[in-house]
Amino acid sequence: MALGFLDRSRIVAPPSWTRWLVPPAALSVHLSIGQAYAWSVFKTPLEKTLHLNGTQSSLPFQLGIVMLGLSAAFGGTLVEKNGPRWAMFVSMCCFASGFLVSALGVATGQFWLVVVGYGGIGGVGLGIGYISPVSTLIKWFPDRPGMATGIAIMGFGGGALIASPWSSSMLGTAPTTSTIATAFLVHGVVYAVFMSMGWLLVRVPADGWKPDGWEPKTDHGAAMITTANVSAANAIKTPQFWCLWVVLCFNVTAGIGILEKASPMIQDFFKGTSTPVGVAAAAGFVALLSLCNMLGRFVWSSTSDLVGRKNIYRTYLGVGALLYLVIALTQNSSKLVFILCAMVILSFYGGGFATVPAYLKDLFGTFQVGAIHGRLLTAWSVAGVLGPLIVNRIADGEKAAGKSGPDLYTMSFYIMIGLLVVGFVANELVRPVKEKFHEPVPEAVRSEA
Repeated sequence: MALGFLDRSRIVAPPSWTRWLVPPAALSVHLSIGQAYAWSVFKTPLEKTLHLNGTQSSLPFQLGIVMLGLSAAFGGTLVEKNGPRWAMFVSMCCFASGFLVSALGVATGQFWLVVVGYGGIGGVGLGIGYISPVSTLIKWFPDRPGMATGIAIMGFGGGALIASPWSSSMLGTAPTTSTIATAFLVHGVVYAVFMSMGWLLVRVPADGWKPDGWEPKTDHGAAMITTANVSAANAIKTPQFWCLWVVLCFNVTAGIGILEKASPMIQDFFKGTSTPVGVAAAAGFVALLSLCNMLGRFVWSSTSDLVGRKNIYRTYLGVGALLYLVIALTQNSSKLVFILCAMVILSFYGGGFATVPAYLKDLFGTFQVGAIHGRLLTAWSVAGVLGPLIVNRIADGEKAAGKSGPDLYTMSFYIMIGLLVVGFVANELVRPVKEKFHEPVPEAVRSEA
């Protein structure tokens, strides 16, 4: 009964259905799983109550990101086969259960249960939930795929803006194992309820549906926009997929390198100057970057519907490299320049995430775009390790050599410039997918043409 209720065939929209109900359904899931960006709120309380070090307290988050990439890659085909309601329901069950298992782990003093719960079980919820609405949104909004996916993925970037103050208020000023366990328990229940709005509300369009009066456009580099379809199995055999893998990986590496170390970075940069940055101001800088990350997902992906996907990635990668160069050359001479450059770089970071599903749709069609997107997200897993590793390892080395201030990060910035240039070249190499990779056209459709 329940499985039938989740089946794709049970959620085909009637003619009177409005497609504008689908973005809120997607947002309910992405705003929830976006809590992952607020994990740092729990780090210090867990360290104090369970006697952990910083490395240990980061394990649930790290495992969660790894599981996000793996579950998106290996579960993408199941998401396409079973439909968005099934995927959102599975995401809700895993994500909420992860919090409940974590609550049990804290209450019993078993930190490994927190790692398994939040990172392992919850991480699967992250990955399946992240890709669950993508292909459905693209099918409902073939006229504005960048805007549609941008709305949903903006929720993932903005989830921490809700979760961070909410979690902090629940933990209080002197957290105990009881308050932490209660917070995890409440999170699990509330997110289960909120995410249910998504799987109950979501619908898929009937076969052959398209917006009234809409026809595929032939501008903005029409050769890049296909009317054919490519399966996920064939997509990974194409050079286009791997070019986009490099593009996403290096764009994310450049952004997450700043995001992960934003607070100590701005303090280090202006330490010893006439305008030092305190802890509170640094926290404000982190919040500002998170806002830019969120807004960039909607603004830049919507812009890509007007200027084309290849052009918008030229902006992310080319302008991003120039902004890193500006920071490296101006050093700590201007706080305004540093902040503005970092804001735009982080908006490109978010925009890159939100635009890539539409880029995949342009190249590979809508047939299995969700599964293809899941496989591409392995680039995120690599970048999530690569970006922080570059910035932290070099900063530690420079500090050990007696350097300080901007000198701790200058080499990292030049490496980011190099990576962005490589990504720019990879984007330029993207060409239309060859016909041999296309799915066969049904005979009925061929005869109609």
